[in-house]
Parts: sequence; C-alpha cells; structure tokens
Amino acid sequence: MKIIKTILVVSFTIVLVSCFGFSEKKENTQFKEKTTFMPQENTAVVYFASGCFWCVEAIFESVIGVEEAVSGYAGGKTLNPTYEKIGTGKTGHSETVAVYYNPEKVRFKTLVDVFFGSHNPTTVNGQHPDYGSQYRSIAFYKTQNEKKIIEDAIIKLNAEVYKEKIVTEVTLFSKFYKAEDYHQDFERRNPNQGYVKAVSVPRLNKFKKKFPQLLKNDKH
Repeated sequence: MKIIKTILVVSFTIVLVSCFGFSEKKENTQFKEKTTFMPQENTAVVYFASGCFWCVEAIFESVIGVEEAVSGYAGGKTLNPTYEKIGTGKTGHSETVAVYYNPEKVRFKTLVDVFFGSHNPTTVNGQHPDYGSQYRSIAFYKTQNEKKIIEDAIIKLNAEVYKEKIVTEVTLFSKFYKAEDYHQDFERRNPNQGYVKAVSVPRLNKFKKKFPQLLKNDKH
C-alpha cells in the first residue's frame, strides 16, 4: 500500500508541473477569449519555440515594443496539429509563439537576444521539466538577413557562453497554427495553476531580472 501511495504522489507531482499535464475542462471554466489582435500597418511578426509556450508567450509580452504574443504550433509537416496530437511528439511541430512587434520600438536582433536569453539553447528536445521534440528550441526566419542575425547570435554565444553546445534549430518559417483558445494568455489567466506557479512564473521572473531594461512599465 505504501508503494502504491508513493507512485500516486509522484504521478500527481509530474502532472502538476508538466506543461502537457494541463486539464482543459478544469481550467477553462472561467475562460474568456481575448479580443482579436489587429496588427498595425508597421507590425512585424517573428516565431520562436523554446519549451512550453505558456512561458514563452508571457516572456515576450513583457518586452517593450511587443504588441502581442500568440501561442501555437510550427516546425512540422502535420496539417492542423492539436495540443493532444503534438503531445505525442510525432507531428514534427514544436510549441511555438508568434511575436507581433513594432520594429520602431524593438529590433529583431533584440528579440533574438530575448529568445536565447530566456531559455537553455543547449538542451536537446526540451526545457525542464518538459521534454520531447514538441519542446525543442527553434528560431524561425523569413529572410536571409534574419537568418544571419540568428546565426551570428549563435556563433557569439557558442564562443563566449556555451562552448559550441547550442542545439537550436535555425529554420525557414513555413506555417504557423494558432493553438486552442484556452492556451492563450494562460499564465496571466491561471496564476494559481500548479505548473504556472512552479515553472512559468519563476522563468518569467528570471528573465525580468536578467533584462530589466527591456521591460514594459505596466504590470504583467
């Protein structure tokens, strides 16, 4: 009986601090879809994947010049992926965030710095405590200039910080699928959820401490 009880406790803990352990039915009862974002004429968009998109979305939305961040899926070939399907690790997609930003207020290079500075780009297929190809690190580019900026950042970080251990994929952007509505602004809407308290908020606070000069003045 003691062994069974221990197994149950461990299983509950894993679900509690796992991005994929989320229960839509439990957390979605008070969900109200946020107003549809309308990009401005000069709004640009870039796509990043670096672990659970709940964390990544919150980080980028705290940056000056970022107008909106949307959670979704990219990097694979499976059509119309869903949260449940990518959770198998077989769709090829990674949890990805579309970052809409004003180029007059924040540069693409700065967003690349935010990307590399807010996760561990040397971890293969995951960011603790989430592991699997759906959590791999990817920096998407749409132009050769964007590709060069990303690759230059990797060269510099490999030389000065990681000793050539970065495993981030530098991938030509193809298609982005917006995630289910209940994933959008997940951290903000579910401050007491187990994973948010144990993983998302600490990751966001660590980023804020590292890049205070990039933060918006308003509360997250």
